[in-house]
Amino acid sequence: MSAIGSLRQFAERVNKTSRPARTLGQNRATICLVGLILLLATGSSFADHHSVLAAVPISRMDLSVWRQRFEAKEDELRRRNPELVFYGDSIIRNWERAAPQPWRNFAPVWQRFYGDRNAVNLGFVGDTTASLLWRIENGEATGIRPKVAVILIGANNFGRVHWSAADTLQGIDAIIHELHRRLPETRLLLLSILPSERSEWVTEMTLAANRALAQKYGDQSDVAFLDVTHVFMRDGRLDRDLFSDRKLDPPEPLLHPTAQAQTRLAQAIEPTLATLLGDRLHE
Repeated sequence: MSAIGSLRQFAERVNKTSRPARTLGQNRATICLVGLILLLATGSSFADHHSVLAAVPISRMDLSVWRQRFEAKEDELRRRNPELVFYGDSIIRNWERAAPQPWRNFAPVWQRFYGDRNAVNLGFVGDTTASLLWRIENGEATGIRPKVAVILIGANNFGRVHWSAADTLQGIDAIIHELHRRLPETRLLLLSILPSERSEWVTEMTLAANRALAQKYGDQSDVAFLDVTHVFMRDGRLDRDLFSDRKLDPPEPLLHPTAQAQTRLAQAIEPTLATLLGDRLHE
């Protein structure tokens, strides 16, 4: 195996949530070290995005829950041969959740909008662009021919790994490139990173990333880009009532929409999605 291959394997093993005993500083130091090693080892002739961890496939298979979901979803993809797939993180994952509390009961929303569309939910809790890229390169875009793929990713890049808007854009670029390469007949619907209330830096990075995404993909014919920020705003401010995190005990920083908010999200993307699928509008 080449030195770059060995370093790439090492990078894939870097996983924030799988090592709870390590401090945040240690985690960041490890990521910085890996990035520096990759940069030094590859040299200036190596494509820029390969030195950015947000655009490097990073596995989370050492997490048993993540691995079990990945394997189960691989089976579902082969069994279903879906016409519609959703790639993303916990926000996409939540559409599978059912609960007695109305704000946690997402499954009826999924059934209402996607239940008759042969759709598969490929949302994974905690995933960054790097882990989604790994999934795409390791089976989630192989042996299927969906009509449409919806992509919502990037919020976790601004969390514990603390990757910048510029790095996140490169990660999303890598995802789009791989999906075009592996699913050439699939139409892509790219959603903006959802607004949150975590820190001023996260808000700044989210806005910067979405501006860059709109500039790059807003006029492309092979990617439909939708900025859905407005869905979560009221009078120019984040509508805090639309986030389930504030209902937890104790409350957490606002990141995850309620089931009612994700109904609004589904309604916002529906006209574009129905057009891409070539089917009727779901309301």
